[in-house]
Amino acid sequence: MSEWTASPNAAQKVVRQIIATRPAAWALARMIHHLDGAVMRLSGGRTTAAALFSGLPIVSVTTTGAKSGRSRTVPLVGVPDGDRLILIASNWGQSKHPAWYYNVKAHPEVRIVGRDGPPGRLYVAREVTGEERAACWARAVAVYPGYKGYAARAGREIPAVVAGRTR
Repeated sequence: MSEWTASPNAAQKVVRQIIATRPAAWALARMIHHLDGAVMRLSGGRTTAAALFSGLPIVSVTTTGAKSGRSRTVPLVGVPDGDRLILIASNWGQSKHPAWYYNVKAHPEVRIVGRDGPPGRLYVAREVTGEERAACWARAVAVYPGYKGYAARAGREIPAVVAGRTR
């Protein structure tokens, strides 16, 4: 995956504003995985459509299905926070938590490929609450302000999950 920089270019700033809107989030929730898959194949696994267009720190998170037990991989914004990543279960501001959130709750060990590139590293993920959640939320919103709009639309408290590397 391509390296993330904290300074998006002008086009990426515009994209970030657009994807935070209700219509764009609705459409992207239903189709971005198709675009990401195509760009991943074309780039040899180095980037996703979301990372390319938005400049956000996109990582591939592989979880174990809560019910199926099967491996599931999803691209997510992985907010760097020291030696761990913050993952926000926004589900594009929809009223339900994303499937990956339930998978992590059932099976906290995840594999993340992103800034470090293949083959990926094992992490243990956990939901954070209270002051730790507030700090993680603030850090995530600083990277992608669109989370505030998602929270306003979702009608639920959006979970924050931290993934720390296993030793």
